[in-house]
Amino acid sequence: MKVKIIGGQSDAGQRLSGEYAIPGDKSISHRSVMLGAMASGTTEVNGFLTGKDCLSTIRCFRALGVDIKLEGTNLTIQSTGRFTQPKEILDVGNSGTTLRLMAGLLAGQPFNTTITGDESIQKRPMKRVTGPLSQMGANISGGFAPVVIEGSPLKGICYTLPVASAQVKSAILLASLYAEGETIIEEPIPTRDHTEIMLRYLGADIVSRDNKIISRGSMLMLKAQPISVPGDISSAAFLMAAAVILPGSAVTIKGVGVNPTRTGIIHVLRRMGADIRLHNERIRCGEPIADIEIRHAPLKGTTISGAEIPTLIDEIPIIAAVALFAEGETIIRDAAELRVKETDRIKVVAEEFGKFFVSDKNPIATQEDGMVITGGFPLKSTEVDSHGDHRLAMSLSILALVAQGETVVQNSQCADISFPGFYRLLPYTHEFK
Repeated sequence: MKVKIIGGQSDAGQRLSGEYAIPGDKSISHRSVMLGAMASGTTEVNGFLTGKDCLSTIRCFRALGVDIKLEGTNLTIQSTGRFTQPKEILDVGNSGTTLRLMAGLLAGQPFNTTITGDESIQKRPMKRVTGPLSQMGANISGGFAPVVIEGSPLKGICYTLPVASAQVKSAILLASLYAEGETIIEEPIPTRDHTEIMLRYLGADIVSRDNKIISRGSMLMLKAQPISVPGDISSAAFLMAAAVILPGSAVTIKGVGVNPTRTGIIHVLRRMGADIRLHNERIRCGEPIADIEIRHAPLKGTTISGAEIPTLIDEIPIIAAVALFAEGETIIRDAAELRVKETDRIKVVAEEFGKFFVSDKNPIATQEDGMVITGGFPLKSTEVDSHGDHRLAMSLSILALVAQGETVVQNSQCADISFPGFYRLLPYTHEFK
């Protein structure tokens, strides 16, 4: 599937305006299935993201014997909190979150499991997860998927994450619920804390203090509760970017999760000069939510590094797109994690974005852990390829709105992984095979 976008239009139809609702948060949707299945009773979930990755998580838990019903964006999970040995290899598709978190959950089960995924997943490293799980007593073979997990008795550990990673932290936390004793995880810098929030909401004894997370929880403590999934700020980022670079745009995105571990995109865009305001702030199921208003504004370059990176790691491709319209340089560093995402996002962003430039000079200079982006270069229409990376597909499409003429984005269907219906929101956009 590919999409054709006619960009550079000067009339009012090219700008974005009005109110938008976006799909549910991908990270929280994954966890609602996992923790709902681990809890005893009936868990009702609303606002669930029906993207391919989250559907892979549902499929895996059904294979573990959990009764899960999905109607639209509403999910009903009926569980005893116990699982049965799957009759087949669990296939996570393209979902790294499913692969890594389930490794922690399955490590303490009284049966053996094999987990695999698609070609992309089989290239993503697992040792950062299997290392600490092995210290807890897990028996896991395979540095890459497929991995074979032999269920074993687990014990609590004290573990310092060598690299900030919410997925590794979450895998250890899920394993800790089956482990004897206390588990303490120390992060070099804070990462997204949706797992801790939802575990506490369901009754687990999880304490966060400074950069330490202490789990004294037990599976017997998890009780089913209704879960409401907020809009995904990683999806909102694409509409925010379009609004800030398309003259005359002004949008409000309703009901977005604004967890402080995820709002780096807001802070960076504000620092670049964007006009962003939060309205109707509230807390739901432990997660902060707000309506985000953003308007077009002139931009300047900035530097993004250090502790800020985990708060916006998924948004870096679209930040790179925005940086092309900023005065001066935008520097991104300490983001080597981008090399092992769905694609090597540092390499592919530079290559595919480079096709838009009128001159032969590419204003995106890659570095091992990031990139330096020089703004102000004119864009032309072109043909680009997402390489099957959903965030790259949407970032390329936002650039296409500005490039003069007709741009074709190949393999655009992968946007459905995290943002079903994305292309219906963009002006002058047509999907075709």
